[in-house]
Amino acid sequence: MKLLVDMNLSPKWVDLFHDSGWEAAHWSAVGQPTARDSEIMAYATANDYVVVTHDLDFSAILPSLTEKSPAWHKFAAKM
Repeated sequence: MKLLVDMNLSPKWVDLFHDSGWEAAHWSAVGQPTARDSEIMAYATANDYVVVTHDLDFSAILPSLTEKSPAWHKFAAKM
């Protein structure tokens, strides 16, 4: 499983995930920091990522996607 860490979470999460054996990338490393949530979801779908976020808006986007939807997880911890 590949994890895509959203902009609203620290890039430090990527290191934590890597140290735990997960493949992970922070959105700032693969896309524009000002990208809309729908662009992040499209990238995640196209590249088989699970989105890790602290943003509840992602749940509102899922019904509007016409292709397969990536999984997402709202992360409540702070780093």
